[in-house]
Amino acid sequence: MEKRAKIAPDAVHHPLFARFYGRFSETTDRKAGVTAHRRELLAGLSGRVIEIGAGNGLNFPHYPGGVSEVVAIEPERGLRTLAVRAALRAEVPVDVVPGAAEALPVKSEAFDAAVVCLVLCSVRDVDRSLAEIRRVLRPGGELRFYEHVRAEGRALAAVQRAADRTLWPLLLGGCHTSRDPLAAMEAAGFDLVAFRRLRVPEKGPRHPASPHVLGTARRPDAA
Repeated sequence: MEKRAKIAPDAVHHPLFARFYGRFSETTDRKAGVTAHRRELLAGLSGRVIEIGAGNGLNFPHYPGGVSEVVAIEPERGLRTLAVRAALRAEVPVDVVPGAAEALPVKSEAFDAAVVCLVLCSVRDVDRSLAEIRRVLRPGGELRFYEHVRAEGRALAAVQRAADRTLWPLLLGGCHTSRDPLAAMEAAGFDLVAFRRLRVPEKGPRHPASPHVLGTARRPDAA
């Protein structure tokens, strides 16, 4: 059996970003239309769900009643504290625990669905994170995703690459806007079920974080 490397639960530490995000994210989401995308992301889920990178818990109010339990993984201490408070107000059971996407502290094939929401842009190792998500999902389990994505136009894609090499990740909690989560999910062995590309906000000037993708992938059933 392959031995998985351990990662400290608090390996991610962005105190200034966490403070800023915790204060302004709810208002920013509402103005940019992200709140509606969160609801769409989680609609119809049921059973046990693991959310990777739960942040300050903005998804928690949108989990439907068919969900029996949410295990919410958050490595950043300040955001995790806020997520614990949000979990107390949720209508479904939410357990907020420390952990990193690259080494999820849960058993294999333990969940019916996994959720990543504006997370794959900031993990240290996308391939390793997706391998871990695949491990903890039961065969046939869903991966719901809402993520930054590389722009289809060359000009904006170039701007994204330049931003990722300079101040953008430093200022925004490790966020990289030019990653391609769709290709990474397929490479990790997921089947893409359905997805659509979004511009956030829908109107106004475009910036490196404007291109998003929302959809569903699936871990293939066991042979």
